[in-house]
Parts: sequence; structure tokens; C-alpha cells
Amino acid sequence: MMLNYDAPLYRPPSEARSLIFQVTLGCSFNECSFCDMYRSKEYSERPWDEVKAEIDMMANYLPETRRIFLADGDALNIDSVYMIKILKYIKEKFVNLERISCYAMPMNILKKTHDELKQMNEAGLDMFYLGIESGSDIILKKVTKGAIAKTIIKSVNKAKEAGYIMSCMVILGLGGRTYSKEHIKGTAEVISACSPNYVGALTLYLENGIKQEFLDKFEEPFIRINDNESLEELYNLINQIETKDEIVFRANHGSNAYTIKGTFPQDKQAMLDKIEWMKQHPEIMRPQGLRGF
Repeated sequence: MMLNYDAPLYRPPSEARSLIFQVTLGCSFNECSFCDMYRSKEYSERPWDEVKAEIDMMANYLPETRRIFLADGDALNIDSVYMIKILKYIKEKFVNLERISCYAMPMNILKKTHDELKQMNEAGLDMFYLGIESGSDIILKKVTKGAIAKTIIKSVNKAKEAGYIMSCMVILGLGGRTYSKEHIKGTAEVISACSPNYVGALTLYLENGIKQEFLDKFEEPFIRINDNESLEELYNLINQIETKDEIVFRANHGSNAYTIKGTFPQDKQAMLDKIEWMKQHPEIMRPQGLRGF
């Protein structure tokens, strides 16, 4: 028995074992020049009878489900009343559930009231995956992110205040060689200002379908950083993050040349020491052919 997914279907790596329900299709924004995940889809919201039928089917087939991810890239864009209806029904049908999560854009968090966010959280929505990408407003504008550093910080803090676990992504190399220092400085400032529960560092990886669009929107010549420069960005990012709150940090995505992990603030120095060691041992680098999204 299988769900009839509208492909392509994406989910965060940490949701690999989660049951996925597509409550929306595509992305309502769909303009980020570094992302081609939903370019083949028109954004739409799935009607209740379809969503309910899938929940009923999978509750019978996988009643022991512990984690559920709501796809596609824009589930939080739907009306709060409708989202609460979906969440309550999921919780009713899956009694062993530990977590429900979805992707969230800063603008979608900000257009919900605190009460709406709180009510969705109380109905069962526990965690948001949000792309910070960069903390540099120049870079955010060049890649058409649809947010600036200030609104990203505000959205993460707003969600945390409403009870959500926040898992945020940043992209090494997103500013190229020209904006590398500004990219890392701004990104560290954003992370320090909102202290997400989790931060994952990915490396810029452009699919052929969007590569030219990305380069065109950047306007000036984009010089990609090499693996050594990527490792230097990772070092500087970790070094510049200042927080007293616990942040689980991971740079172990398949797009990365190197793997590093630890928890702020206690593992900060150990991660920096590990990177210094990595600089002397390029043989541990992930081969180019094994990298990707």
C-alpha cells in the first residue's frame, strides 16, 4: 500500500524515517535562485477529503508511526484553521506520535499571529525547518530569498516563543569568493541572535536546470569557492557564533566536502580544533562524485 505522491518529493535528512503527507504541493514563493526543488510544480493546497483519506489509509497501515512530516515546501502557508484541523486529526489517528514537522519560510511564520502559531503547536505541530541560507542582506537579495537578516531573526525567535523546535540551514559558498567574509559574518550574527535548536551547514550545489538563473541573478561574475575555502568558511562560521544557548551544529550533509559536528557552546573549541586538523588531512575529503543534494 503506497501513498500516491506528487513527485518530486523532498524532506529534510532527519525525516528519513518519517511518514510524509503532502498537504500542499510545491512552493508559493518558488523564486530562490539556488533551489530547484519545486520548479516543476504549480503551488496548490490539497483539499480536506484527499488529506483525510490518506491519513485514514496510513493510520490503518502504519499505526505505530512516531514521526510525520508535512510536505511540500510550504505547508505553513495554509490557513491556520485548516492546519489545526489536519493536525488534530493526525494526532487522533496516530496515538504513538512523537513529532510533526514541516518546512517554514520566514514570511510564513511572520504572517501568522503568536496565537495562531501557539494553537498549531498545541494541536501537534512541533518543529520547523527554516532556511537561513545567509545572514548577508546583499547575498539574500542576490539569490532572491524573500527575506533579510532582520526578518529571519524575528521569525525564528517568534516561532521559538510559540514553542517550536527550530532547525535551520545555512549554505557555505553562497556568496562566492567575493562575498565570503560578509556571508560568514552575517550568518554567524543571525545564528547568534536567534540561537536555533539545530543548525545544519550545507554547501552550495547548483543543479544544471538553475545554474544559469543563479549566475544571472547574481549579476556580477560569481566565483565559486574551492574545498579549502569552504573549510575556511566553516571554521570562521563556528568561530564567530556566540551563544549561551545550546545549538546542535551539523555540517554532515551530502553536499559538504568535510564533516563536522558538535554542540554550542561547549564543543565550539573542539570543532575548531578538528577543522585545523582537517586542513592538514585533505585525504579525508568526500570525493566530488559522492556529493550532492
